[in-house]
Amino acid sequence: MPKWVKTIIAVLLLPFCIGATRALVRVLRASASGSADTVWVALVAGAACWLVIFLLLPKPMWVYVFGHELTHALWTWLSGGRVRKFKATSEGGHVVISKSNFLITLAPYFFPLYVAIVVLVFMAGHLIWGWTSYLVWFHLLIGAAYSFHLTLTCHTLRTRQSDITQQGYLFSAVIIWLGNVAVLLLGVPLITARVGWLTALGWCLDCTGEFLERLGRWL
Repeated sequence: MPKWVKTIIAVLLLPFCIGATRALVRVLRASASGSADTVWVALVAGAACWLVIFLLLPKPMWVYVFGHELTHALWTWLSGGRVRKFKATSEGGHVVISKSNFLITLAPYFFPLYVAIVVLVFMAGHLIWGWTSYLVWFHLLIGAAYSFHLTLTCHTLRTRQSDITQQGYLFSAVIIWLGNVAVLLLGVPLITARVGWLTALGWCLDCTGEFLERLGRWL
């Protein structure tokens, strides 16, 4: 797909970016009440622990690069492709794959792989051993893992990334933003159990519609 087509698509998706962001704010407000307070304390504590490590200690770039390249590989498999070569070092990495698309290329910037691993491990442990008493540690690790994803992704984006230049800056920014918002719109209701997914989706559509209505009045 030519970059100019992707630019047009990115511009058309901008209202949805605004609507999804406003919906996420509503979800966060609704999820920060009642018994969910204890969940947020653990999540914020986990994020704070990682921030201290990020700011004071050497950055574990190999861990990030490995997760980055593994995410490319995972989305390649999900798209029906094959991974022919995989390399990850603290200096950088790459994968050789049989097919590519914008989701495979940009997935590491919005899909928090280590958060997904924490969720899968806890779900398996809970099914086998009943880890209900370890929920606070689960939330702590989720906060730390998501903070890891955000901080090191932002740190990496400070340098020129071939993934971004290949897809175009505006298109990449829109997809990365929407991807991260979508992850939170799915993840926050799952963790806090205060808002349903259908409700979050309805808010997203409503907020997008409200913005388009206002935009129509301005124009």
